[in-house]
Amino acid sequence: MGKQLFSPGEKNKALDRVDGRLKVTGAAKYSAEYQIPGLTYGVLVTSTITKGRIKNIETKAAERAPGVLAVISHVNSIKVPGFADNEHPTEPPTGGRPLRAFHNDRVYFNGQPVAIVVANSFERATYAASLVKLQYDKEEHTTDFEANTGKAVLPAQAKKNTDNPLNDYNRGEADAYKTAAVKIEAEYVQPAEMHNPMELQSIIALWEAGDKLTIYDKVQGTKPTQNAFAKEWKIPLENVKVISKFVGGAFGNGLHNWPHESAAIIAAKQVKRPVKVVITREQMFTMVGYRPRTWQKIGIGATPDGKLVGITHEAIGQTSSYEEFTESTLQQTRMMYAAPNVSTRYRILPLDVSTPIWMRGPGEATGAFALESAVDELAHALHLDPIEFRLKNYTETDPEKNLPWSTKFLKECFTTGAEKIGWSKRKMEPGTVKAGEWLVGYGMGVGTFGAHRGTAAVRAKLSADGNLLMQCAVTDIGPGTGTAMVQVAATALGMAPEKITFDLGNSDYPMAGNQGGSSTVNTVGSAVQAACKALKQKLKDLATKKEAAFGTADADNIIIKDGKLSLTDNSSVSIAISDLFKQNNLPEIEVTEESKPGEEANKYSKYSFSIHFAEVHVHPKTGQIRVKKVVTCADAGTIISWKTAANQMIGGVTGGIGMALTEDAVMDHRYGRYVTKDLADYHVPVHADVPPIDVWFVNKPDYIVDPIGTKGLGEIAIIGVAPAIANAIFNATGKRIREVPITPDKIII
Repeated sequence: MGKQLFSPGEKNKALDRVDGRLKVTGAAKYSAEYQIPGLTYGVLVTSTITKGRIKNIETKAAERAPGVLAVISHVNSIKVPGFADNEHPTEPPTGGRPLRAFHNDRVYFNGQPVAIVVANSFERATYAASLVKLQYDKEEHTTDFEANTGKAVLPAQAKKNTDNPLNDYNRGEADAYKTAAVKIEAEYVQPAEMHNPMELQSIIALWEAGDKLTIYDKVQGTKPTQNAFAKEWKIPLENVKVISKFVGGAFGNGLHNWPHESAAIIAAKQVKRPVKVVITREQMFTMVGYRPRTWQKIGIGATPDGKLVGITHEAIGQTSSYEEFTESTLQQTRMMYAAPNVSTRYRILPLDVSTPIWMRGPGEATGAFALESAVDELAHALHLDPIEFRLKNYTETDPEKNLPWSTKFLKECFTTGAEKIGWSKRKMEPGTVKAGEWLVGYGMGVGTFGAHRGTAAVRAKLSADGNLLMQCAVTDIGPGTGTAMVQVAATALGMAPEKITFDLGNSDYPMAGNQGGSSTVNTVGSAVQAACKALKQKLKDLATKKEAAFGTADADNIIIKDGKLSLTDNSSVSIAISDLFKQNNLPEIEVTEESKPGEEANKYSKYSFSIHFAEVHVHPKTGQIRVKKVVTCADAGTIISWKTAANQMIGGVTGGIGMALTEDAVMDHRYGRYVTKDLADYHVPVHADVPPIDVWFVNKPDYIVDPIGTKGLGEIAIIGVAPAIANAIFNATGKRIREVPITPDKIII
């Protein structure tokens, strides 16, 4: 399926996943798998209308069913202290205020949770839920995006703050592309796209006392979730404990707290027993976010020799009627190319649907589809090779912020990727390269995402037997966070990786934010390094009492190897860790260190970059599309964990194939309900759809972003993949398709 390629000297550092054995043997416990005494089961009843009010809810039959403990709805739900009285919460999703479960009789979208049945078995709860009957006062709903784009509005946060990046942006002259000698205007459509990880959203809620809550939850951040529910229930932060040790994929849907979580917590409070809720695959399509449907229009123009004159990029993204969701759809347009005149305009369209959420590559993946397709279109109009055109407009500094890049090695990605895909075989004239009956095309797309770093803390405990335990509240949604952190610690200390354990996913551990936005290794890895340095300093202070040579040594020259504290530049100087601890009457040494970005980094513009190259074969009679090969090259700073980094890139490309060719959430607007509501009708890429994927890394450090030299990888793995495939299809067929997914009917019509 994919091939991971290592730079010279790096292959030996490619660790196997430290949690791999736990996962493949079934020993890893996911949120729904904890065995809690007295556990009960909650099943959600959902609305069958799209907008209106609940007129009546009949629960008696369900309440009398065997094993049922409670049927909870707005009629009898306890009042959650943190639910405000106003009908339209104004806090953003990260504020922890989603749709308020069972707060009133309003229905905002089809499939909304309107009741929960709690029983002593899942089967009994499921049966009883089918007995709950509702009557509604229906109202006319609005779910048709295309029919309502004229109602799109500027986001409220942009209205309040003129400096908000969601405001209209102009660099140079507005809409200057119209004056260019060569220009194009085109519209692009991205449908709603669902996360669909393997693990369904699940939670076990347990009130251990009247104001002490423990939840086992599928989330992307234990600390943000702890904050959200402490606020929702108005209880002390330390009284909320969140455990999320293993997460079976998320892609972004764990970045928000959703109604099913509140429903489980409410139910546990009312029945005074732990309640487990696992939502169904169909409910995954309506309850836990998705990539929003987005319309985009780009006007782009250049001089006859290929110098950009201007770009105007407009976008309208879907949101719900009760909560504003926004994303950075237009960010790449502002900073990627050396265009003197750039205009961007972003709007959101409230509809009677559930709230979208960030999906891998957030708005940047959506925006890159339009931008990188339009750049390819203009290159073709100019009779220029797409790489040549991009290099003519390459930026050596950030044109949006007028700052130097912290690092930028995108040209290396161009060179490597073009060579490995066989770009020299590409012809300018579409449809001229064939393999038997198949048309062959080559395309490329550039991706970028901010190299973000937040604040995190790590606790490190070194025991007398030479084993190191590190703890942090961060979660791992699949990229191999534990493996990367073990590698950081092993490198910093000189220790064997098998002597190091990185424990995560518990809000009782030192602070870390959400796993999202390609920031985990940058943020938590820096804290791991800081903890290792503090640990070495403590050991150095202890060792100096026994061996004077440690006193004059730099802490960076001290390593822990084979159970001994040694000097890298003088192997004759060493002391056994066990002896050191015994002499000082210590069972272990513990340090906790926090790491956060400094002000110096603000003097630079910090981004990761990627280029994806695709070779695509298209059958002209059937419209069948086969992605035959992908080469993906990333400028992501130092690569800490080679195997898991390559896995990330392969996964991102796979998601990009789905975005380009298969994924489309189709709604029947008569009812406001999705007809693609399972994995039979909603098509994600399978093994047969995914070709060999060659992964290449520049692997040059960026110490401005963080002290370990990383820049972030997860988002750029997908950003730019969809346009690379669309551009390859054009090169193969001469048909420019601007609405994904690109399906056979669009090829042959």
